[in-house]
Amino acid sequence: MTEGNKDLDGATIVITGASSGLGRAAAVALADRGAEIAVVGRNPERTNAVAAQVGGRMFLADFDRLDDVRRLADDLLTVYDHIDVLANNGGGLVSKRGLSEDGHERTFQHNHLAPFLLTNLLLTRLTAANGRVISTASAANLFGKLDLDDLDRTRHVYAGGWRAYGTSKLETILFIEELARRTDGTGIDAFAFHPGLVSTGFGADSGMFRFAQFLSRGSLGISPEQGAAPLIHLASTEDVGAPSGTYFDGLKPNGRTPAVAHDEEVAARLWTRSTELVGL
Repeated sequence: MTEGNKDLDGATIVITGASSGLGRAAAVALADRGAEIAVVGRNPERTNAVAAQVGGRMFLADFDRLDDVRRLADDLLTVYDHIDVLANNGGGLVSKRGLSEDGHERTFQHNHLAPFLLTNLLLTRLTAANGRVISTASAANLFGKLDLDDLDRTRHVYAGGWRAYGTSKLETILFIEELARRTDGTGIDAFAFHPGLVSTGFGADSGMFRFAQFLSRGSLGISPEQGAAPLIHLASTEDVGAPSGTYFDGLKPNGRTPAVAHDEEVAARLWTRSTELVGL
């Protein structure tokens, strides 16, 4: 380990969305540094394959069902007596508007409500370990439009899911900032990051994204390993050089956001509303 890095030997790191893409790349790299990886995914075959590759444990959860998130949290708390890092990397772009089994717009549930619920259910275990929460956000937060009175976006044009996706990533940043405020002084810290445009299965059902991939002959975006670099850095570096609550653009702190991303009143209201929606 290089100077300034955490000793990951014996550390437990939970990574959602770890069955492919940058989640898988991060799982491999962090396992190589000695961490025990809880590999969380939706697809049994891919998730099991990654767990076997990194010598970790497989956990299945479909973020379309909040009961799956609750069961996932119960399973993680049963298996691990300490959790050092929670990487909220699951979610994605849903190109056609639809509702989850809980009745919420699916992008909103996958990218915000599910990780919000999971983090809160694991918070006591994370606090005991002076742990860290890391959430995958996106530069797409810049075209997010948050409506606290219509979080399921029933009054908004869906437009292939891109505005819903950007809004969910704005919510991710607000969530991490509010989590940092609420856990100040407890030993926990929290960060969000933009990985860059990663060439993975992201947006595979989006016609616009497929067209862009066609025009670029499949070369659109950076590799999963490059996209995973900020997650690996934030999970393995003791002092990241920025306060808890910071949003990173790649490895650089204080990535671009709209002004509302730093509105404490909005963040507190989003937290309260999210708590109500997930039944905490």
